[in-house]
Amino acid sequence: MQDSFDVTTIIFLALAVFVIWRLRSVLGQKTGAERAPFKPVDRSRTEPQPGRGDGDNVVRLPGADRVQPERAAEAQARDWRGIAEPGSAVARGLEAIVQAESGFEPRAFIEGAKGAYEAIMIAFAKGDRKTLKSLLSREVGDAFERAIAEREKNRQTVETTFVSIDKAEIVAVDVRNRVAQVTVRFLSNLITATRNADGVVVDGSAEAVVEVPDVWTFARTLGTRDPNWQLVATEAGA
Repeated sequence: MQDSFDVTTIIFLALAVFVIWRLRSVLGQKTGAERAPFKPVDRSRTEPQPGRGDGDNVVRLPGADRVQPERAAEAQARDWRGIAEPGSAVARGLEAIVQAESGFEPRAFIEGAKGAYEAIMIAFAKGDRKTLKSLLSREVGDAFERAIAEREKNRQTVETTFVSIDKAEIVAVDVRNRVAQVTVRFLSNLITATRNADGVVVDGSAEAVVEVPDVWTFARTLGTRDPNWQLVATEAGA
């Protein structure tokens, strides 16, 4: 029994020594899965990084800090020559419109105003209420309607022929509560005559070209889908 016990003991001891040796050989090696040793906070990693705020957690879009300077430079570089004097009230008004609607272009507006001026004058002469309704504000439309109705009552007709529009210039701009009003001075050459029921000219001339100055104001609510400007005021120009 003693010899058997001794042999068994020796075998278990040998196994224990082998296991301990294997454990030490494994525990002494790096496998790549170990945690990195704890280090104090690296202050360089807490400094503001490019594209971030001053220590905050908000990631700003690239160029966000340059938006306002770029807009200012763009406004300063905008060329209003031929439209408005730099620093004038008209230039400031145009700038206010562009700030609300970047697609606004004063030169294109003037061309559109010239087309509207001619269309309205011809529609008024013909008594074309449908065309006038889409181009006039209610107040101006009512005034035109009264003039057309009075003319029809007297059985009079008007003939208007455009010879040329020699000048169309913006003389005032006002923007309030997102409503823009642009005043344009026109200088046109027309042939216009009013005839009675018998066809006799009772006002104007059927042949003479007359120079006609007009000052019209167009308005529109900025930022809306409707791109049309309406005539909101008229006066005889000097």
